[in-house]
Amino acid sequence: MKCLFLGDVMGRAGRQAITEHLPRLRQEWRLDFVVVNGENATNGMGLSADHAKGLLEAGADCVTLGDHAFDQRDMLQFIEQEPRILRPINFAKSAPGKGYRLFEAPGGRKVLVAQVLGQVFMKRAFDDPFSAIEPVLKSYPRGGQAQAVIVDMHCEATSEKMAMGHFCDGRASLVVGTHTHVPTADAQVLPGGTAYLTDAGMCGDYHSVIGMEKSEPMRRFITGMPKGRFTPALGEATLSGAYVETDDRSGQATAVRMVRIGGRLETAAP
Repeated sequence: MKCLFLGDVMGRAGRQAITEHLPRLRQEWRLDFVVVNGENATNGMGLSADHAKGLLEAGADCVTLGDHAFDQRDMLQFIEQEPRILRPINFAKSAPGKGYRLFEAPGGRKVLVAQVLGQVFMKRAFDDPFSAIEPVLKSYPRGGQAQAVIVDMHCEATSEKMAMGHFCDGRASLVVGTHTHVPTADAQVLPGGTAYLTDAGMCGDYHSVIGMEKSEPMRRFITGMPKGRFTPALGEATLSGAYVETDDRSGQATAVRMVRIGGRLETAAP
């Protein structure tokens, strides 16, 4: 199976990059399944229902959220209506929506997608992500009920992301980190056949401070005082993420490559 995971969509520039590139990539790369993290797609703060529809119409099979899952209030209701949108498993026990789902893929194949939030350096005290993902992995074994298993690890600490990769090795097809918006260069297949990337990066304008127009973040770092609001940078965005090929029988990853298309970080296609 050929899968594509795209990192945090950042504001209008990120949405435009998805709309411009994803339909073409689905066709040219013959993609079977696409996951997009959309939690910053609406003005850098959460995801609105309208913008969620746009990501799905552009070719996403599943949209994951994150710690800003419900910054846009209409998502509280929309996530109950649209099963292709996932919030983190361990966000809150009373949160609407679901943190994992078994999706249909071409040829009758199944793809399990799950998202968990890390704990280290996060502003809120979320439940333990490892104990949250464990029963899901047991219920949907890779190569059994699911031909591919994709885990979105949304957190700050690279060490915690790496720990999740090793925790899921042999049980997931791909573990990929999101949230920090900076792409890492450690794409690899772990010994148990799990593809891993510490951070997918963002789909946004990299002439910025993690996707935000740089003047206000720089002012706060230099003076220690806020003056205005953070606003997403609006230059040409780079589409960032991971391309993974899996074996349908075992669910193991056979190849993983970083994806950088357009903008300032473009690299060769898979």
